[in-house]
Amino acid sequence: MSYLSSPHFHDEEAAYKFVEARVWADGRVCPHCGVVEKSGPLKGKSTRIGVYKCYACRKPFTVKVGTIFQDSKVKLNLWLQAIYLIASSKKGISANQLHRTLGVTLKTAWFMGHRIREAMRSGALSPMGGGGGTVEVDETFIGTEPGAVKKKGYGHKMKVLSLVDRETKQARSIVVDSLGKNTLWPIVQENVSKEARLMTDEAMHYRGIGYHFGGHDTVNHGKGEYVRLGNRTVHTNTIENYFSVFKRGMKGTYQHCGKQHLHRYLAEFDFRYNNRVANGVDDRARADAILCGIQGKRLTYETAREGR
Repeated sequence: MSYLSSPHFHDEEAAYKFVEARVWADGRVCPHCGVVEKSGPLKGKSTRIGVYKCYACRKPFTVKVGTIFQDSKVKLNLWLQAIYLIASSKKGISANQLHRTLGVTLKTAWFMGHRIREAMRSGALSPMGGGGGTVEVDETFIGTEPGAVKKKGYGHKMKVLSLVDRETKQARSIVVDSLGKNTLWPIVQENVSKEARLMTDEAMHYRGIGYHFGGHDTVNHGKGEYVRLGNRTVHTNTIENYFSVFKRGMKGTYQHCGKQHLHRYLAEFDFRYNNRVANGVDDRARADAILCGIQGKRLTYETAREGR
């Protein structure tokens, strides 16, 4: 039987129970006062599904309060369908497709997508490459900078810096305004352990950065060098593979993205890369991982539209 036949995808009450079991795995918590397990369900005939009353602060609440679901009029089972569709689509799923599949308006589908991407944002701060591991660093270009005039080269394009830890198989991506040394070096130093070994291409802005780390190897793509064998295999193919999926998704599925929204799309592709089958995470586990990130990430329509 298809996993999409599960009750929580089709019945709102079952959807509430499904989300509650994950958000309140250690006991039901009142989002207003933080008291644990001192609440009970309200059972009046006119009471909405999933409403509880806290016996400490006397306020009603549901599992949606303080999450990406707060104040949404979309049924929770449709939210779970959207989460599963985004989690299981390697290159993403467009707002138009969500709109047609879920039967919601295009505006609602767009907003749902951004709320789910907000839940995918990990906010990880731990340095990559701990214990002397290898971190590949590279940049890519996509779309057009706001107000820029299209011309030859990459100067008019939006710029993304990504880091991939070979040992942990984790990626981290950041939107940057320039590829200058003063912009990139602080980001790399904040996100990479000092004992890590960097691997980059021959770009000028990486020259000298290795003095801050355990080492720095480069490959010269300009001369057709992509892998150098020896005591240590030197290449940036891992991060290039990440970029290939990211670009196919952005160009083939989403087609257009304003710079104010690019950080959330990067969070989506980072999340799926970090929680992929090669890391032992299947579609169901990936969707559950999104649910684990819904708390404390309420997003209003105005905030999403402005890209904050």
